[in-house]
Amino acid sequence: MNASVVGAPSPLGATVTRQGANFSLFSRTATSVELLLFDHIDDGKPSRIVKLDPIANRTYHYWHAFVPAVRSGQLYGYRVQGPAEPARGLRFDTTKVLLDPYGRGVVMPKGYTPQAACQPGENAATAMKSVVVDTSVYDWEGDTPLRRPSARTMIYEMHVRGFTRHPNSGVGEKTRGTYAGLIEKIPYLQNLGVTAVELLPVYAFDPLAAPAGRVNYWGYQPVNYFAPHPAYSSCQDPLGPVNEFRDMVKALHRAGIEVILDVVYNHTAEGNQDGPMICFRGIDNPTYYILENGGQRYADYSGCGNTLNANHPVVRRMIVDSLRYWVTEMHVDGFRFDLASILSRDAQGHVLPNPPVLWDIESDPALAGTKLIAEAWDAAGLYQVGSFVGDSWKEWNGRFRDDARDFFRGEPGAVGRFADRMLGSHEVYGHKNREAEQSVNFVTCHDGFSLNDLVSYNEKHNEANGEQNRDGANDNKSWNCGVEGPTDDPAIEALRNRQVKNYLTTTLLALGVPMIVMGDEVRRTQGGNNNAYCHDDESNWFDWSLVQQHADVHRFVRLLLARRLLRDVAHEQRRTSLAEWIGNANHAWHGIKLNQPDWGENSHCIAFSAEMQNEPLAFHLILNGYWESLDFELPPSPVDQPWRRWIDTFRASPEDICEWTSAPPVSGVTYRCGPRSVVVLFKAGAVAVDGR
Repeated sequence: MNASVVGAPSPLGATVTRQGANFSLFSRTATSVELLLFDHIDDGKPSRIVKLDPIANRTYHYWHAFVPAVRSGQLYGYRVQGPAEPARGLRFDTTKVLLDPYGRGVVMPKGYTPQAACQPGENAATAMKSVVVDTSVYDWEGDTPLRRPSARTMIYEMHVRGFTRHPNSGVGEKTRGTYAGLIEKIPYLQNLGVTAVELLPVYAFDPLAAPAGRVNYWGYQPVNYFAPHPAYSSCQDPLGPVNEFRDMVKALHRAGIEVILDVVYNHTAEGNQDGPMICFRGIDNPTYYILENGGQRYADYSGCGNTLNANHPVVRRMIVDSLRYWVTEMHVDGFRFDLASILSRDAQGHVLPNPPVLWDIESDPALAGTKLIAEAWDAAGLYQVGSFVGDSWKEWNGRFRDDARDFFRGEPGAVGRFADRMLGSHEVYGHKNREAEQSVNFVTCHDGFSLNDLVSYNEKHNEANGEQNRDGANDNKSWNCGVEGPTDDPAIEALRNRQVKNYLTTTLLALGVPMIVMGDEVRRTQGGNNNAYCHDDESNWFDWSLVQQHADVHRFVRLLLARRLLRDVAHEQRRTSLAEWIGNANHAWHGIKLNQPDWGENSHCIAFSAEMQNEPLAFHLILNGYWESLDFELPPSPVDQPWRRWIDTFRASPEDICEWTSAPPVSGVTYRCGPRSVVVLFKAGAVAVDGR
């Protein structure tokens, strides 16, 4: 066999040259490998089979071959032979077509079904297939990742399909629910004022990894870590998803919006021992997964049937190569790591003090400056918020979420905890001597109630998921304001609207990186479902009629985000973070009396003021979680520089939030804050940098 057919072990995956393509696959325990080339997505038989010789086509544990005349767009897969000994963790099956772990594209036949990948027998006609992609053929027109500082980042967590899939989105039928559809709605994101979108999984995933009759809408069942999900592309050509994803990134960057991907390096769609054979299981099961009971059973720290063996050298390399690919070739700006604490576990599931994969990610020069955000817990009870390993990782602050919910629903003892969350969660992160932006602050995310439902339901209502309402969290720290679900009672509706604005105000003004969820700015509802992962329908899609129906909330968020950005620009120009400014300012906590905060169990209110000497910047924040109005003493202010009211969530729109330059002065020595309300006052001299 000559060198042009032997190929090379590096790089992994399929690499296009002028003469053809080199293919390389890692498998330590395989005894033989076949490369299968297909002409069409639904073909039941390959058009060509390249058998890899165990001597000539294998270097160490890498199986490789160069195939002349192969071009970008070629469909392919593998058959891998080896021992079928499940008791030892070896599950080879030569009847199954397998994806390339490093494939840059994936296609899915119309007849795809995971059952065919579980059952005995050939599955070529219904198997997903990899796509050869020449990633060098694209005109980025000078685009690069934006590298926006975390202090000036406002994250909008969203679902690519759900954002434009609704018939009333105004997006053309062909592009609804696609990367191209999102491009059409970029002006909405610009007008709202977000600076980054955090996309729920866009890696190729199994859409049928869900209960019978339902779909995997969220996308947390990956089958590949390099390929964009094909169903999100309006162009169903095998190369369409790669180029359309790049078009979306380039368009978002032109609008000044970063792209953060929600990535799932903790498990795959292959599930437990009864799951489908799609890729990793049939290539080298003991390498890719954490196994138990001698290899017979899959460890499940993800709650999804299996756990990726992330600290194995080969898997570590794949993870870092994948991240590097999305940054260098797809120009994304950052990653949010789902169940990131799993990456701290070794092959036996033990928690490592210095997990190699986390340091590999943090220290990789190609990822320098890339945003790294950890969901610092896993499904097996490991909780690392405030203690996640690394120097540059940000963390989803689940304690901010919980303490904000407790404060505004009137739980005893929440005042002190929530006060700390508002100033960067020093109690959680102070030991690390890190900037406040280590904390990603949120009250809601995709997983759980929407913000509207948080103030409308005491209990979850997940009956539509088909699991008798057993799935989803039982403790939501929610409060329905007096009636379960929708109501025509104007008093309850006004209270819910106010609570929504309270949560948005505190999230967007607290020290740290704020994150809101798609549709919360217009009170999107999921009907009380707090685990809506399996519904690809109007119950999950963004209903664009809500933009007008809840225009007051939308306006409120837009003005909040505009001021948040200007606030951070101001401090960036002063070469100091807002946290540093507050630390150096004359600041104080208050109760209804100045300098007399009540941190007791039965307290439900707190106030905070900060003012820098010799600098025209001062503000006063009042947080009233009590169910009655309270009069708060105000810090003294000169007659020619009175306090001005920017926000009062008790007031109806447009007085709930004022345009900065038209904020009315406040007279008197006290301010009456309505029940369950937030008030923000500022000094007249604190008008923003650009005068808006």
